[in-house]
Amino acid sequence: MSDRRGTQTWSPVVLGVEDVGWLPVTAGESAATVFRSADATRYAKCVPAADAAELKAECDRAAWLSGQGVPGPRVLDWRSGEAGACLVTSAVSGIPADQLPAEKLRVAWERIADAVRRLHELPVSQCPFRRDLDAVVAVARDVVSRGAVNPEFLPVDQQQTPTVELLDRLTRQVPRRREQEATDTVVCHGDLCLPNIILDPQTLDVSGFIDLGRLGLADRYADLALLLANARETWTDEEQARAADLAFAARYGIALDHDRLRFYLHLDPLTWG
Repeated sequence: MSDRRGTQTWSPVVLGVEDVGWLPVTAGESAATVFRSADATRYAKCVPAADAAELKAECDRAAWLSGQGVPGPRVLDWRSGEAGACLVTSAVSGIPADQLPAEKLRVAWERIADAVRRLHELPVSQCPFRRDLDAVVAVARDVVSRGAVNPEFLPVDQQQTPTVELLDRLTRQVPRRREQEATDTVVCHGDLCLPNIILDPQTLDVSGFIDLGRLGLADRYADLALLLANARETWTDEEQARAADLAFAARYGIALDHDRLRFYLHLDPLTWG
């Protein structure tokens, strides 16, 4: 462990977590540093004190979801203090869905649709977390105002367009999208891309959802837009991608609104920064 993004300062052991031979996994896109225990049964995410509230929000969401019958990581430990914060969770056994080749993802695809539907069918009245459209747009305004949007996250045809203009196009649609959200709010993962869906490598059943920091009540299309777009990176061509969208929609039980998919797909990149 070196001084890379403060790895040593924010290691689990320094923050008071039992030393089980923690191995650094990745520094990620944020100030968080992730570690895996030597026996691969636990993960620890560590952040500086300034980011403790954000990590605590993820801790609370993971703890809540684990009590709802939806598979995912269990919270094993939480530490917070002047040196930083650390969340320790159980590992979800399996492989991320983005590591499958197209032929195996096709086999798992309906099982993924079933798992997403079960998540979205959780009682809205029992979920204490919100991530509604107005809150997401507020985050996007902040990221755009700071010039912090990563252009690599944007669709290729938008990468040369000023992000202020991109956000303006989307905010014109907000009144209509807000009405749709009001009648179609579900418990959303919030970052439902293939790397956050873990599969049993033998059965290809869904072992669990991970990275739950954005979980909350939102329009179901906030999840569907990310998942279907991300899966396109695995499908071999556009014909296969369209067939996969139709198969997912049939299994999930929805007639896809493609304008609504595009809205949420274009809004999401403006919220990371």
